[in-house]
Amino acid sequence: MRVKRANKIGLARLIRDRLGIVVDTSALFDVHIKRIHEYKRQLLNLIETVALWQAMRAEPARAWVPRVKIFAGKAAAGYAMAKLIVKLANDVAAVINVDPCVKDLLKVVFLPNYNVSLAEVIIPAADLSEQISTAGMEASGTGNMKLALNGALTIGTLDGANVEIREQVGGENIFIFGLRANEVAERRANGRDAAEVIAASPPLAQAIDAIASGAFSLDDPQRFDRLTQALRHADDYLVAADFEDYFATQRRADTLYGQKEVWSRACIANIAGMGWFSADRAIRTYAEAIWHAPA
Repeated sequence: MRVKRANKIGLARLIRDRLGIVVDTSALFDVHIKRIHEYKRQLLNLIETVALWQAMRAEPARAWVPRVKIFAGKAAAGYAMAKLIVKLANDVAAVINVDPCVKDLLKVVFLPNYNVSLAEVIIPAADLSEQISTAGMEASGTGNMKLALNGALTIGTLDGANVEIREQVGGENIFIFGLRANEVAERRANGRDAAEVIAASPPLAQAIDAIASGAFSLDDPQRFDRLTQALRHADDYLVAADFEDYFATQRRADTLYGQKEVWSRACIANIAGMGWFSADRAIRTYAEAIWHAPA
């Protein structure tokens, strides 16, 4: 944990130097670094961020666990919705980071120009690893392995390599939430009423309303209409459907982070459990089970 603390200080310095944002290094560093895509659901994370901000403002006396939400990643040149999500992340950060009501309880950071050198600073400093793709849509994923190997606990759907990570680190050392792949397929086959789901969740409805009303884009109140309309009328990536479980699971992460010895033990379990993903083991398994090559 001393090593983790030193790495968080290093990342905090980089954030200050590049963006001028000062973050609390004792806060939970919540990291979402990957290609910007609707199925990878940075939007779900951002809506939860807005809902958390609203809850903190509504209950200032509550013992909130301080968080730093860290985003990084690139959007494809022609992917308009992904670029809009990047813009939303920056606009949300601009409002929350200067709000005196939350002070150091919540900071939002979007680090531009994501590359390997930046990942080398972010990954060892992460406390929580966001692997929240719509179940059934992530082929595998390797970023989740790198983050777990560096002592970050995963919050994620039962998708891609999250399945194997849970097997290796133990269910008590990972935060799994949301619809399973078969449930996603069933929901799509039977149709879904996103508006009904949103109406049933006041925190979700309030967060979407804030974005839709221009609370984060006063210069252009309709800027994020495409995002909010897609949520209300389609919800193709089950953002609304998974929100309540995601929000509740984030609060479970808060509770565990407050128990330093328990959190530390879970970090160690994640580091140790990643041995199964070594290249030696993987190639040996392929040689024996797939290629039938002699040792």
